[in-house]
Amino acid sequence: MMSMNEHARRPIVRATVETPIGRMRMASDGETLTELCLEDWWWAASGASQGLDADDTDNDDDTDVGNADTSDADSGTAEVFRQTREWLEAYFAGEHPKIGAAPLLNPHGTPFQHEVWDLVAEIPYGETVSYGELAAELAERRGGGRMAAQAVGGAVKRNPITIIVPCHRVVGARRHFGGYGGRLDIKAELLEHEGVDLSRFDLDTAG
Repeated sequence: MMSMNEHARRPIVRATVETPIGRMRMASDGETLTELCLEDWWWAASGASQGLDADDTDNDDDTDVGNADTSDADSGTAEVFRQTREWLEAYFAGEHPKIGAAPLLNPHGTPFQHEVWDLVAEIPYGETVSYGELAAELAERRGGGRMAAQAVGGAVKRNPITIIVPCHRVVGARRHFGGYGGRLDIKAELLEHEGVDLSRFDLDTAG
């Protein structure tokens, strides 16, 4: 489930979790999961995942509990992190967990970005959708008209909750693999894990 919080930003607590694709960073406001991304992704450090400049991500109330047992986090945050870890464990074990099994999601973004992320969250395990198909679906849900695939791609790129909101399942048209936060090897690994045949993509056109 995804929420869009229009109220004042609550203090954020961050922690890390080890996964088969590397260490990931997760963040919570005590009630919801606000971020989940590979620790070394460029936009994770810069704040681009939230559509913000790096300076905008500074908050004196933010806390980083690292890869500890989150004992420094309050009970709500600890529960969000526990649910996130369990969801990731199930995913990498091949159990096809649904988004409803994850904690409530509250990624920071614009209304348009939330519309796109909601669509991405609906892409089934082991399937891919093109940026153009997402744009067409969004236009239809809005009652018609046209929607630029490039605009949708920009929103997908800024998705701050990866894997659970499966932006790795969004690909380009005509065999184009598309991008993935600068780590196309991770995108390929995730899709192979889900049983997607990568031979139908021209990986030389990725990015």
